[in-house]
Amino acid sequence: MYALVEYKGKQYKAEKGAVITVDKLDAEKGSRIDIDSVLLVSDGEKVSVGAPYVKGAKVQVVVEDSFRDKKVIVFKYKSKKDYHRTIGHRQHYTNVRVEEIVVA
Repeated sequence: MYALVEYKGKQYKAEKGAVITVDKLDAEKGSRIDIDSVLLVSDGEKVSVGAPYVKGAKVQVVVEDSFRDKKVIVFKYKSKKDYHRTIGHRQHYTNVRVEEIVVA
C-alpha cells in the first residue's frame, strides 16, 4: 500500500516504514504528525484518486531527525566587467518515518 501526499508544497510517495526527507519541520524528535492532504491511495488492486484530496485519508508520520544538506556553491560571473561573486548555501531538512496510511 502506498499514498501520494502533498506536504509543504511538494509531493512525496509514502509507503509504510519508508523514510521521507522533507523541508525542515519545527517539531521535536519522536513527535507524531498527521498529513491530511493525500492525493492518491493505492492498495495494490484498488486506486483512489482525490479531487484534489482523498476524503478521510491521512498518513501518520513520526519525526526522526533534522540535518543540513551538503553545501551548494553559487558562482556569479559577468565577462569583461570585473564582476564575480561566490555564495554558499546549506538547506535544512528533516527525516520522517511513515507509521501508517489510514483510509476511511
